[in-house]
Amino acid sequence: MPYLIDFFIMTASTQCNFKSHLSQLLLLASQKILSQDYNISIELARPKQTNHGDYSSNLAMQLARHLHKNPREIAATLIDALPQSPYLERAEVAGNGFINLFLKVTAKQQFLSSVLQQGDKFGHSKAGEGKKIQIEFVSANPTGPLHVGHGRGAAYGASLANIMAANGYAVTREYYVNDAGRQMDILALSTWLRYLEQCGHIFPFPDNAYQGKYVTDMAKLIHSAHGNRYVHQSDLILKELSQIETALEADERLDQLIAIAKKTLGEDYAYIHNFALTEQLGDCRNDLMEFGVEFDTWFSEQSLFESGMVARVIQLLDEKNALYRQDGATWFRSTYFGDEKDRVVQRENGQYTYFASDIAYHLNKFERKFAHIINVWGADHHGYITRVKGAIHALALDPDILEIALVQFAVLYRNGKKASMSTRSGEFVSLRELRQEVGNDAARFFYVLRKSDQHLDFDLDLAKSQSNDNPVYYIQYAHARICSVLAQWGEDETILANAAADLLTSQAELMLLQKIIDYPDILEAAANDRSPHLLAFYLKDLAGEFHSYYNSTRFIVPEHSVRLARLTLIAAIRQVLANGLKLLGVTAPSKM
Repeated sequence: MPYLIDFFIMTASTQCNFKSHLSQLLLLASQKILSQDYNISIELARPKQTNHGDYSSNLAMQLARHLHKNPREIAATLIDALPQSPYLERAEVAGNGFINLFLKVTAKQQFLSSVLQQGDKFGHSKAGEGKKIQIEFVSANPTGPLHVGHGRGAAYGASLANIMAANGYAVTREYYVNDAGRQMDILALSTWLRYLEQCGHIFPFPDNAYQGKYVTDMAKLIHSAHGNRYVHQSDLILKELSQIETALEADERLDQLIAIAKKTLGEDYAYIHNFALTEQLGDCRNDLMEFGVEFDTWFSEQSLFESGMVARVIQLLDEKNALYRQDGATWFRSTYFGDEKDRVVQRENGQYTYFASDIAYHLNKFERKFAHIINVWGADHHGYITRVKGAIHALALDPDILEIALVQFAVLYRNGKKASMSTRSGEFVSLRELRQEVGNDAARFFYVLRKSDQHLDFDLDLAKSQSNDNPVYYIQYAHARICSVLAQWGEDETILANAAADLLTSQAELMLLQKIIDYPDILEAAANDRSPHLLAFYLKDLAGEFHSYYNSTRFIVPEHSVRLARLTLIAAIRQVLANGLKLLGVTAPSKM
């Protein structure tokens, strides 16, 4: 069969993915025994017991529904129809009709050369076919330093983007800057009131304004640079403040204070607003860069208003009869799309809501022709999904192109006690403080140790410990141990890429070989499931198997062929550990 021969040549000349190869064999076998095409999906799993083979398939059970035969009988027929393969040792029927597949040991041994020859590209694939994917993550309001909750979204989004890129997707990493709207006005007001304090004018500071020390620090910078320039008739300000009705709700009082600030400062209000924005956004950029998280695009919410995009999307929705007017406001019919209630997009005073600009932002994403869009949101935004997807549907766009990955909040524990966090009160643990305490590596790794939509308890004491219980230390120590062994050997490591590995026959060595073979499949699964934690678990397991092997095996032995085979194996393990850690934003030290 020429097609099958071409397939073998392709896998041998690039990176042989045994799982893909075996799937292809089963597909060809099924085509031999089927008289028509059926909608079947060939799935391979790794059996928990090694005597059940390297991979197992339930294909016969799938076909039983169509062929109306016993699955074991179908499995036997499929095995007889399998084409010859240079990698497959044998196949067996098991249980109720599973097909257990056993790879040739020589195929596993020869795989090491592929690992070392590909180096830092090992595990990468072209599965994504260059499709344009946008991943928007963090997108925290630039109203204060990033806290540990933002850190989890940053670590998850950056790791997912790296893994998707390794799988052949053209990834755009984007941060949506909420530089318009009420929260920025509250920050500007907070900064100005603290500035007035620096000038000797003390006013009642609202409890629901931004309280953190960073606000006072910004006020001091303004005062140092401009003196009393922005005081502006402080006696009149105090008079207006005293006239605000005490019976008003706290948020209404805050809105009146913002209105007073804008009226009093006039054109100078823009300076205070932009200064606070620039300072906090710059701090956010620096914090994330130091954390190893960088973005291709920083998208301004304000630009949506300046370009007329918000007005345009409201007009488009109106033309599609997706809006109505009530009580002077404009509402989106989000209940038509499963939302619990309709949503205001334009208030009675003519101001657009945050939801309106968010719809415009998503229309912009679609107009940039991404094949898929992934928004990484905090779990508290779960209720927002229906209305956003509803707006996309109302615009006659495909809502399935948009995917929402929810990230649960991370809770810090120090000395067994929970740390409190609140950006408004100022009593929060910042991402920068966390990084300074445990280091970037521990922070990045611990953040992705759990599935993103699961609650995360972050144990600071464990993250700082140098013990086998600390998973990032455990993995990095495995990498450093291998570096130490190869340094002790002291010869040219490039010869290992072509060294014979046929003497790797012990149970521990065969298990390590299979673990290395699994790496490309783990990367593919992590991308498909949007689950970087799969890679984190894999690296921890690989490190564990290596440490056991290290403790029971000598590497610098007199027998030349045995020495090279074992060094080749651990060099491949080191490469996989380094590759995986890099995708998670974690360093791979050569010494510890």
